[in-house]
Amino acid sequence: MTTNNKGAAVKSDIRLFGSTKVLVLAALLIAISVVGKSLRVDIFSVIRISAETLPILMAGIFFGPFIGAAVGAGADLIGCLVTGMTPAPMITLGAAATGFMAGLVYNNVFKNKTLPRIALSVIIARLVGSVLITTTSLYFLFPAMRPQLIWRPVTSLVMAVIEIRIIYMLMSNKAFAAQLEKIRKK
Repeated sequence: MTTNNKGAAVKSDIRLFGSTKVLVLAALLIAISVVGKSLRVDIFSVIRISAETLPILMAGIFFGPFIGAAVGAGADLIGCLVTGMTPAPMITLGAAATGFMAGLVYNNVFKNKTLPRIALSVIIARLVGSVLITTTSLYFLFPAMRPQLIWRPVTSLVMAVIEIRIIYMLMSNKAFAAQLEKIRKK
């Protein structure tokens, strides 16, 4: 991709902020993430399974890194308010980084190969946002939680496999892909 094409891609992604349809879908993805955060399953107080990251990844992949980051930050902040948790800026940064990295990687690798593109996007986004930033934040914010943090990479990997499959199924559906492209072009 040439410099001009990258600049055009960034302009295109930022332009989506002005789209009412994208705004509504981003709000819907935030709401799904908040519900996913609220309906989590904790296994032995060590492993936490939830659907809160899937909508953030979807926002980044569907609408680009900037909307992915906005959805991630919005979902974390609103989710904290709904669940009664205190917002932590570094954890919010981790959620924003997840959406940003998903969009950044998806827009810049394997242009003609959907599954590897989605897989790499989800894995890198999870590694940067969830494993690196959020786990580091939890390590410093909650010292008592440190022994359980060893399970976060494992949980992230398991969830990444599920998220890759769901996003791939959506993107493989011709009707869904056509509607998504239609929304992105307006």
